[in-house]
Amino acid sequence: MIIQPYLFFEGRCEEAIAFYREALGAQVLMLMHYGDSPEDGGCPDGTQPPKDKVMHAALRIGETQVMASDGYASGRPEFKGVALSLSVAGEGQARKLFDALSEGGQVFQPFGPTFFSPGFGMVSDRFGVSWMVVVPAAPTQ
Repeated sequence: MIIQPYLFFEGRCEEAIAFYREALGAQVLMLMHYGDSPEDGGCPDGTQPPKDKVMHAALRIGETQVMASDGYASGRPEFKGVALSLSVAGEGQARKLFDALSEGGQVFQPFGPTFFSPGFGMVSDRFGVSWMVVVPAAPTQ
């Protein structure tokens, strides 16, 4: 069994994809717009998002596949009650990724050492997606 995050950017998906490509080195595995659908490409409630909006995208970030969409393209993305945890082996790389995610976002806990990690920080990126960037502690014997 695999659990994969599916993020709905409500009209800002292509902007988010470009941001994650730059900030995290995300690779686009698939990108389909509503206009690419051989059917109406509408949403389950019968609404029809603009044809240039993203119906489905798949990104590879590190070893994880993240899926995304513009959803209903309402212009109001909400990411409440969930955070993506990004585990990075080295402190330098972790800080670089944290800083990239912070651009245009809101830092909740600055990146730095904690009692459980040599490097940890929490940020909400410019799209409202919450991230926890962590350097795993060395295992104890």
